[in-house]
This record gives sequence, C-alpha cells and structure tokens, in this order.
Amino acid sequence: MSLESERRSLQPLSAVDRRGFVKGALIGGFAAATVPVSATTIQTSTEGLEAGEVTIPVGRDMLPAYRARPLAGRDWPLVIVIQEIFGVHEHIRDVCRRFAKLGAYAIAPELFLRQGNPGAVADMQTLMREIVARVPDAQVMSDLDATLAWSRGDGATGKAGITGFCWGGRITWLYSAHSDAIAAGVAWYGRLVGQASELQPVHPVDVVARLRAPVLGLYAGEDAGIPLESVEVMRRALQLDGVSAAARGSSITVYPQAKHGFHADYRAAYRPDDAILAFAAACAFFRQHGLALQNPT
Repeated sequence: MSLESERRSLQPLSAVDRRGFVKGALIGGFAAATVPVSATTIQTSTEGLEAGEVTIPVGRDMLPAYRARPLAGRDWPLVIVIQEIFGVHEHIRDVCRRFAKLGAYAIAPELFLRQGNPGAVADMQTLMREIVARVPDAQVMSDLDATLAWSRGDGATGKAGITGFCWGGRITWLYSAHSDAIAAGVAWYGRLVGQASELQPVHPVDVVARLRAPVLGLYAGEDAGIPLESVEVMRRALQLDGVSAAARGSSITVYPQAKHGFHADYRAAYRPDDAILAFAAACAFFRQHGLALQNPT
C-alpha cells in the first residue's frame, strides 16, 4: 500500500455537513483485510425481510448501521450485532439477516465511524494501530446506548440481546456490565484480560462482579490470541463470592479443535460444524432469557 492510499484508507467513514453534524456511511462488500474471501461464505437472502442501511443520531453525529427485520409483525426482539475489527462488512450484515430470519430485529452500528475506514485497510498492523487501538470504550458504550434507544423507537420493543465477534466479543462482555436494558449477551472469542489504558480502562475479567446481564462465551480451543489460561481465569472470576446473579448465570463453552474466527464463514478458520452448534447455542441462550427467536434450521 502506498503512503497516499494508506492516508486515504485511514480517513474516517464520515464527513462534517454545513450544520456541523458528523455523518457516515457503511463500507460495501467485504473488508480489504479479509480478501481473498472463502468459497464457504454464506449469503442469506433478504426475502421476507426489510434490510439495509440506516442512520442513528448520537449527539452531533449520525452513526451508520445495518438493520434487518422481518417484513411482518412488530414488537420484535432486538439483537445488537457487534462488528469484528473489520467493521460492518458483508459478514456482519449477513449475521443480522440470519437473526432477522428467526424473527428478530437485528442491527449492527459502525463503531469505528470517527476513527477511520476499516474496510479499506488491507494491512492488519495498520488497521490495529491506526484505527482499532484508537477507539475509546466510552465512545462505544455511548454509541450502543443510542443504537438501543433508536431501535426501540423503530419497533424493536421485545427483549434485547447483544452479540459480538472478536473485537465485538470483548465489547459484548463490557456492554453487558454497562446496560441494564440487555437481557443476555453472547460473546464470540472476545479478549478477556489485558492491560488497562486510558481508552480501555477495564477488560471483561474486571467487570464480572457487576454484570447486569448473563453472558454466554463461545471460545476456541486453538485460539492463538486468546489462550485457554485466560478463559479459565474468566470462568473462575464468574463464580467468585460476591459477583452478581448475572455473572453466576454466565458460562463459557470452548470448542476444542476450533481456531479464532471459527464462525467467520468467509475465512480459512471457518469450522462449519462448530459454527452451527455455537449459533444454535447462542439462539437457545437468547430464548432462555426471553428473546422470542425461532429455532435455526
């Protein structure tokens, strides 16, 4: 990547209009860092759905999001889908459509709006250093609060759940401690421990005592970035004396032969048998906590 193309790729997915509002748009297709895309990629149709981009006001910003909901009915259960480091690219949009096919209102906000365009960056180190590492947790919590409130006004008045992948798995744990509006969370191979910083003052293991919603963690036994030792640390923390009832109602499932990203059907790490079982477990966990989802087929 040339210096000029790298500079362009790191521009925020946003612009300031003449009234001073920051507005943005979602990237198209798959993120550059995920190319080549595997032939196993799942494409869920929009038949029977209303699906596409929406914008959510957050202070003086307009946050783009992908929304999928059934054409029929109202008062749907809400599933907030949190992106990987690659932003709200086609795989995350497809996950929204999968939940919508089960009767949910699913929405994925672009949480890197102000930091840069993750879809255009092909170099992983640049992506992590220049965009992902610059996203404050406080900003993410505020954006998710706004997403949840906006979705409630858009017909998603049933029970709410949150699920996220990789970077979004960590955020799922954190938001389940932040918001009392969430009934349950499902975290896919999200980082559990780490060093505190100004932008990331806490990590999931630090917030278990104050979890407000139970979380199902779905992890990989052969994850090179999330060692099983950290998973065991989290499991023990969830059962310590004095933790919340939501923490005691949380659990972690490890798929022994899976690698990080085993649900990502567009990547080489995709492991279909584990992915299907894990998605069914996620839906069952949401149903257990009041989200009226159909069984996946």
